[in-house]
Amino acid sequence: MTATPATVAVTAALALGDDALVLSHRLGEWAGHAPVLEEEVALANIALDLLGQARVLLSLAGDEDELAYLREERSFRNLQLVEQPGGDFAHTIARQLYFSTYQHLLYAELAAGDGAFAPLAAKAVKEVAYHRDHAEQWTLRLGDGTETSHERMRRACDALWRFTGEMFQPVEGLDTVDWPELEARWLQSVTDVLGRATLPLPEGPRTGAWSAGAGRQGLHTEPFGRMLAEMQHLHRSHPGATW
Repeated sequence: MTATPATVAVTAALALGDDALVLSHRLGEWAGHAPVLEEEVALANIALDLLGQARVLLSLAGDEDELAYLREERSFRNLQLVEQPGGDFAHTIARQLYFSTYQHLLYAELAAGDGAFAPLAAKAVKEVAYHRDHAEQWTLRLGDGTETSHERMRRACDALWRFTGEMFQPVEGLDTVDWPELEARWLQSVTDVLGRATLPLPEGPRTGAWSAGAGRQGLHTEPFGRMLAEMQHLHRSHPGATW
């Protein structure tokens, strides 16, 4: 079947919407478990921002509730990075640093254009700038903190590094994005933040046979199935229920 502009836009909306939806759910798992009260509120606010983005994007592709709660695992198009479990707090911050830096750069580029996603990106880029700053401040605090926080942050950055290459695979429907340039600016920014945090840049592969990432093709990691079961359980248990 030949792709039309409408179907291409749906592909991009699903990719960006699923990123926001899945990461929102992962951050929501910290409710009641954050290390300090202020962080409990901060992570919840970031999760709500992402959920709002997901609702707008999924509505461009169909019924937002059906897309969130009734699709099977292989139909989701989110990056494998955002589906990774929160782990300890350092893992959550490393995931936030990698993703929010990417999302901020991407949305700034989309907002500067005149494509279908420009209005959404123009609004969301302000929220994502806060997400990025939040992640950077915590990376500096943990990396340049105690010996224990430094070591945990280093391990978290290493563990998630192999998922970062997938972020820069071209997405159908976002054809105006210069992906190599986006990746170069992302790498420069992350290198700078990690350097100021006294953390080494991970040495593992980001692309190639030893890297991870095929979420855009519907291939997901083992933790995603469990997360999806939890997220969809209530809706699937009471189909058609109204409140």
